[in-house]
Amino acid sequence: MLSLAAMKILTISGSTRTDSANTRLLSALPTLFPQHTFQYYVQINQLPLFQAELDKYPWHTEVVDWRKAIADADAVIISIPEYIHNMPALIKNALEWVTSSGELAQKRTLAMTFTPHEPRGEKAMQSLLWSLQALDANVVVSLPLYQQEVEFDINGQLIENEAREMLIEAINILVN
Repeated sequence: MLSLAAMKILTISGSTRTDSANTRLLSALPTLFPQHTFQYYVQINQLPLFQAELDKYPWHTEVVDWRKAIADADAVIISIPEYIHNMPALIKNALEWVTSSGELAQKRTLAMTFTPHEPRGEKAMQSLLWSLQALDANVVVSLPLYQQEVEFDINGQLIENEAREMLIEAINILVN
């Protein structure tokens, strides 16, 4: 069952790669849920390295934009790869920038890993979930996906299969 009200969903890729599988996956979501507005946050790599002494007025423009993007969203989808059995530093840094300001507190969140194959992603997911818990995010569902199980057509859309159906169900849980 789909949500009756349209939602604004912020999607965030924790990958540093230009042609990231995580970014490609997130880019395919709007056609699955045309009733919702998806905003892909592209400037995550522009955030300065978090330092507690910099977390004060006047904040960097990138930090203000990042916090506003989260605050304006009804829900958040974070998709990450696994780097050395952990979440990438890029997403960890971004999450640290909302520690004191609280934009993720009670924000409906879908945490995903998108890695080549099992068991990769398990430790990254645990790390992401611990961070989201510390930020008081409302993680309504978490979903490990594997690149070997997800297929894209020539237009970058997800081909119907079990992994696609699991993703659709996870987003339905997020928006309802």
